[in-house]
Amino acid sequence: MIAIKVEGLSKKYHIGGKQERYRTLRDTLTDAFVLPFRKVGRLLKGHASGASDLHESIWALKDVSFEVKQGEVIGIIGRNGAGKSTLLKILSRITEPTEGYVDIYGRVGSLLEVGTGFHSELTGRENIYLNGAILGMKRAEINKKFDEIVAFAEVEKFIDTPVKHYSTGMYLRLAFAVAAHLEPEILLVDEVLAVGDAAFQKKCLGKMGDVAKEGRTVLFVSHNMAAISTLCTRAFIVEKGHKVSEGDPNEQIEIYLHSVQERTNLNLNKPLKLGSNLTLQKFEFLPNPIDSGGNLDFKIEIEGMKQDHINSIVILFYSCLGTRVAILDLRNKSFPLKVSEIKPIIIKGKIKTLPLVEGEYKVGLYINSSEIIRNFYDLITIRIKQEARNEIIPYPQNVRGFIELDYEIYY
Repeated sequence: MIAIKVEGLSKKYHIGGKQERYRTLRDTLTDAFVLPFRKVGRLLKGHASGASDLHESIWALKDVSFEVKQGEVIGIIGRNGAGKSTLLKILSRITEPTEGYVDIYGRVGSLLEVGTGFHSELTGRENIYLNGAILGMKRAEINKKFDEIVAFAEVEKFIDTPVKHYSTGMYLRLAFAVAAHLEPEILLVDEVLAVGDAAFQKKCLGKMGDVAKEGRTVLFVSHNMAAISTLCTRAFIVEKGHKVSEGDPNEQIEIYLHSVQERTNLNLNKPLKLGSNLTLQKFEFLPNPIDSGGNLDFKIEIEGMKQDHINSIVILFYSCLGTRVAILDLRNKSFPLKVSEIKPIIIKGKIKTLPLVEGEYKVGLYINSSEIIRNFYDLITIRIKQEARNEIIPYPQNVRGFIELDYEIYY
């Protein structure tokens, strides 16, 4: 039985145009009334094609088609900007496709960006009931799940506090608990899980496994290849808006890792939009490659189109399989930092010793600002060379772990 059918799905964005925002029922009803008059006005002015044609366009998704059977757990793999999150937003009805269509058979629960799906002025309790109502659940059904949701999220003391006062971790725990426990037939989960701590990630992955065993359908976007391999029955790779391959998860992981190694950039080679306001102009480590145990200089430069506050910046280190190896929290007494068009943020620093085992490691950033709370993956690569210690050939990298221990032997 088919749970999701996607045919010829495409999504175009206009660079420099107005950002698409989430729509309310009032917006839809208002547009239905005023849209004919707007079209007449554009025709009279000779602008029938619309102002958006003046802006450069990019296709976040292009001609994507696939089917998902009921009870399948599908992993979606791809680099930053490949179109994975856009796909889930379309499936969640957060945004509309430019071309193509989606048929969904069953109610959908989704956990995408932190901030999606909750009303900031409502309490945790009110948001649980609101989300349940949106899923079509009766109040009695939500009541049965309520205590389980609160216990899983570990927010008992704050359940009657407006969620705008929650920390990122509290918000995320509650959002996942709601999405997973209100029994949607289809669960869509983006990489947002990685914001939580290790214990919470393990807890979430365990719950997703339980959901899959119950015969519900899961679409899982992740850079954690170990999780994709463990949880998923099938996977496909998205590259530059296209679905390029699909099949057995382990085979797809191998294909993806091979393609990533072929296109590796040691440092950020062009500016990266972090949101509608912030742009990452520079992110680099020197020297690169580096000997295991060596010290490493880094530089981060972020610009804003308007004034913004950055509450925290964290450097994230991952193995080639997407396992988090370490983080570097850059917060200090100078945070939050102000950024604007005339005042970029420049952070320079040094990692005094980097004792990673020989190999390639992916480096990303976690940004918490007034505008966004997001992880950005695969921004750059660090190559670790093995310093020659003695004449004994070391064990292969896949059995050595991540850390090169400094030691002495006494006889």
